[in-house]
Amino acid sequence: MSRFRAVVTSVVLASSVAVTLAGCGTAEPAGTEGPAARPSAGKQSPGAEKLAADPGTRYTAIAVPQLEGLVCDEGDGGFHYGSDLDMSVHGDDGLKEIEGDSHDVADEVSCFGSPRNVLRKGTMSASAPMFTARTNLYENVPDPTAALNRIFDASVELATGYGRDFTGEPRTVTSSALVVKCRQNVTDTFPMTTCFWANHGAAGVVDFFPADAQYIPIDSAVPWTQAFVAGALAK
Repeated sequence: MSRFRAVVTSVVLASSVAVTLAGCGTAEPAGTEGPAARPSAGKQSPGAEKLAADPGTRYTAIAVPQLEGLVCDEGDGGFHYGSDLDMSVHGDDGLKEIEGDSHDVADEVSCFGSPRNVLRKGTMSASAPMFTARTNLYENVPDPTAALNRIFDASVELATGYGRDFTGEPRTVTSSALVVKCRQNVTDTFPMTTCFWANHGAAGVVDFFPADAQYIPIDSAVPWTQAFVAGALAK
């Protein structure tokens, strides 16, 4: 239990709690109709968009997004595994971050569904977010796809060393606004889905906690990641 660190806002005493997919019922973004079949390993969806040319937009702050069916706030939502297992962005050494006041920049955001996710281990129960997200802002990301691959590889390698067990192959999805790369993993017995993303001015990671002890499907995690980024990046 030493690695299962959780500061929870509530302890669930009921022996049975119904948790819908991602803790958000029917509030998924369009096109995520339940657990879809897993896509081909490491490949983009047929007909995927191309990343648009750099629009020149740079960001000075990370907003707490308003997402339908979710309640989001700054911080880890009262739940974290500990600094060695919480996912963050690495491998971005060649990118110059935009400096900001840590009190003004919400570099970590957590979003909860209703009913809330509940994680159980032995006799312990903890309320957990649907996902937590960490975002870094940069002066320029000349090649978001290449940057994302570096960040993904370095972050996954570090997380694996700390005890995350990645499973299956990664999947990359490109839209006109950003590139997203996701892979499922097991963290302290919990099935997680982790998505890294990048555009021309920022990069980040969105870590999805399991709903009802099941992986959040990548087909659901990608549009949620896209929705989070769209709401979090303040121009």
